[in-house]
Amino acid sequence: MEFFRTLTDNLDIYGQGLLNTLIMFVCAGTLSLVLGTLVAGLRVSPIPVMRHMGSLYVNLIRNTPLTLVFFFFAFGIPKLAPAGAPAPSYLLLAIGALTVYTATYVCEAIRSGINTVPLGQAEAARAIGLSFTDTLKLVIMPQALRSVIPPMMSVFIALLKNTTIAAGFSVLDLGAVRAYMSERGEDAIFTLLWVAIIFVVLVMGLTALQHKLENKWRVAR
Repeated sequence: MEFFRTLTDNLDIYGQGLLNTLIMFVCAGTLSLVLGTLVAGLRVSPIPVMRHMGSLYVNLIRNTPLTLVFFFFAFGIPKLAPAGAPAPSYLLLAIGALTVYTATYVCEAIRSGINTVPLGQAEAARAIGLSFTDTLKLVIMPQALRSVIPPMMSVFIALLKNTTIAAGFSVLDLGAVRAYMSERGEDAIFTLLWVAIIFVVLVMGLTALQHKLENKWRVAR
């Protein structure tokens, strides 16, 4: 059948596209989780300067289209590199763009979780001598992270779909498969249907992970 032949005859392109998509997703997801958590700490800091820094970063990046963030990383970052330094790959630059952008949404998701923790718990932690950092790390964050699983998973699902923008910047991911397949004369509809199916499977996997984490941490409470 022509529909299945489109996949089986072009496993090299689909495989490479899927691999690069997963690399971007895992790397950018991990880095944005770290960066977003740090920025969330700034956003709730008792020090005004830190709060303003976190707010400036979030508002600036969130109000900038992701495509423009990609343009900056693809064409601006290489020019900032020292003379003679090897140019970073477009895959690495795409991970950087996705990280910086997604971290703002991770930050806001975590901040919303922090706001669900009763203020009295933070006051009690400070009363027994814990610093702001220790209070955030030992008391507030463990509770906040449990409540942000659904919005956080929505952020990561959006990140997975945002990886397709890298196709416009010379990265062979799932978003670029159609262009490569058209050079082989393959049917565009069948090609895009397989790309859609792959994304549906990946999103279903993330949704299953979300339910597993929710059930596990619901018991832990």
